[in-house]
Amino acid sequence: MSESTETVEQQPDPDPVMAEIGRGMELGRRGERDAARGVFTGVWDRLGADGDPFHICALAHSMADVQDDPREELVWDLRALEAADLVSDERARRAGVVSPVAAFYPSLHLNLGDVYRRLGELEPAREHLARGLGAVGALGDDGYGQLIRGGLDRLAERLEAPGASSD
Repeated sequence: MSESTETVEQQPDPDPVMAEIGRGMELGRRGERDAARGVFTGVWDRLGADGDPFHICALAHSMADVQDDPREELVWDLRALEAADLVSDERARRAGVVSPVAAFYPSLHLNLGDVYRRLGELEPAREHLARGLGAVGALGDDGYGQLIRGGLDRLAERLEAPGASSD
């Protein structure tokens, strides 16, 4: 019997912070927004504003999604964008992310554009739409990429429609 010389790609060690964020995301997907906010608040309390930017980006992006007040959503969306600027591709790779950090930006800008639109702040909404569209080249041609591209297209339509700030 000969020994295999194939290289096996090692999976990153489980990240307990990301596991907790994932638990909050699952609660949010099930409509348990209060419970999700509770999980995310606990993670934020442990991380703080000076924590690992990768964790902060993931947490803030997820926390924004479960806010009932669009102003609070905006705070978390801005926090996610700021943290993304500090994440290296190497750090993302260590967390198991296969795409470059550049692929984070279309979604971040989509969320910011949409919340600014809902707040009636159309100029920043259009700016984030343009930035999101400018970054779509970093997305893969997969379900996630299609989801984000579709979201940006819908945001563009909403911003062109009369009464753009209402849903």
